[in-house]
Amino acid sequence: MSEHPAPADPAAEGIRLQKVLSKAGVASRRAAEQMIAEGRVEVDDEIVTEMGRRIDPATSQVRVDGSRVIVNEDVTHLLLNKPTGILCTMSDDQNRPCIGDYLREHEGLFHVGRLDVDTEGLLLVTNDGELAHRLMHPSYEVRKTYLAEVAAPIEKDLGRRLRDGVTLDDGPAKVDKFKLVDLNGKRALVEIVLHEGRKHIVRRLLEHVGHPVHRLVRTAIGEVRLTTERPGAIRKLDRKEVGGLYKAVGL
Repeated sequence: MSEHPAPADPAAEGIRLQKVLSKAGVASRRAAEQMIAEGRVEVDDEIVTEMGRRIDPATSQVRVDGSRVIVNEDVTHLLLNKPTGILCTMSDDQNRPCIGDYLREHEGLFHVGRLDVDTEGLLLVTNDGELAHRLMHPSYEVRKTYLAEVAAPIEKDLGRRLRDGVTLDDGPAKVDKFKLVDLNGKRALVEIVLHEGRKHIVRRLLEHVGHPVHRLVRTAIGEVRLTTERPGAIRKLDRKEVGGLYKAVGL
């Protein structure tokens, strides 16, 4: 008789895959079983078709129809609609208003990138360090969308000039897209899409072409968008939004 017990069978440990998918909000257990049977579910880059498969949600990577599904309940992805006048830091030694004031119920989180104190809008907050790192790294070219209120009139060639690029004091910069959204007397509302991450880049670009920004709101990062959230509101990202972020940075 062997002195050492046989190693545990990894497949016999963990939680059944269909239960994990159900808890993650993908589908009911029965519908999840159908997805598995149809070969639509991958675990750690392997298509799984057997019903008895068990996984560890804390370590396994799961995809449905090719899109990443976060099954680890300890991983959090939030959207905060940052108000203007709020510092983009979790705490401030001078007790100035900061985003940490809005996140007291959420421990261990950090913001993905920054917004200027006078810039408002979409800020991602998470505890997923690898996702945050990639979203901020310029090599992944994740697009960010802004609405800027500037002085009118808007020259017909302004969009072309910004798409072609201008030279700022720290090098060339350009936008991916430019659109005039609204014109009201002496003010215009324009939409800027770019993947640049340099400090104050939107304000500097528009000031360089003669249109200093009066108000700036970030409305989207990748496919994650502000919808009806009021300033200061927080919500969890849905499964589609999280999957889109992971896909955008190759995770």
